[in-house]
Amino acid sequence: MKYLTLNNGIQMPLLGLGTWDLRGKECINTVCIAIENGYRLIDTAQMYDNEKEVGKGIIKSGILRDELFITTKIYGKSNSYQKVKKAIEESLKNLQTDYIDLLLLHEPYQQEEEMYHALEEAYHNGKVKAIGVSNYDEKRLIKFIKQCHIIPAVNQVECHIYYQKYQFQKSLEKQDIKMQAWAPLAQAKENIDQEPILLEIAKKYNKTAAQVALRFLVQRGISIVPKSRRKEKLLENIDIFDFELTNEEMKQIQKLDRNDTLFQWTKNF
Repeated sequence: MKYLTLNNGIQMPLLGLGTWDLRGKECINTVCIAIENGYRLIDTAQMYDNEKEVGKGIIKSGILRDELFITTKIYGKSNSYQKVKKAIEESLKNLQTDYIDLLLLHEPYQQEEEMYHALEEAYHNGKVKAIGVSNYDEKRLIKFIKQCHIIPAVNQVECHIYYQKYQFQKSLEKQDIKMQAWAPLAQAKENIDQEPILLEIAKKYNKTAAQVALRFLVQRGISIVPKSRRKEKLLENIDIFDFELTNEEMKQIQKLDRNDTLFQWTKNF
């Protein structure tokens, strides 16, 4: 596994398992299988309502806690400083851990300043190793960081071959904030596996189109959290570190950029 260094020196894996919409025993087993096969970053959220199952999957894997990077997110239900403090304790209990590696605000909120203050406090208290945000566009993020004591380490956003966000990534880098991509395979809203440019490149490296799409992001220094329920797909997604795209191939993939979201709900922020 390769890693990114966050703005506080913490190492974050370039690739992890997204757990949105995983439930019950399926979630427990998927997390366990992923970890057994080399995954070290597990991404969940209170909104997903599966932190307990993620925690059980981690325990079931038998991997030492300090080898893992666990991310979770606080959402609008905890819309005050005190509620976020309580929510953090709930996440720690649900995940069966003494600390969270990365804690994010799940979306922009009206009460984001006091909510984030609770994240900053948890960071200072050692309950959280790094803090950040999710689903913040450039305009909202610039406004937000003016009220932060601790600059977010990560902004987790929609990013894939059809919405590449090159300029936003450059803006984040100026603030020393890392971009992390949710839906790096477009969450099946587009048939990436049949994208001609990707198929042509994939044939050269004996890879799949999806692997090329993921490699395109990590090669830009973007951490990714693809989700899958199937073991064979979990193995495929992580098998992207033994080849490198050429500059010309990167430029070819850039031509697929539509510069627009595939998820209309993100336009509500």
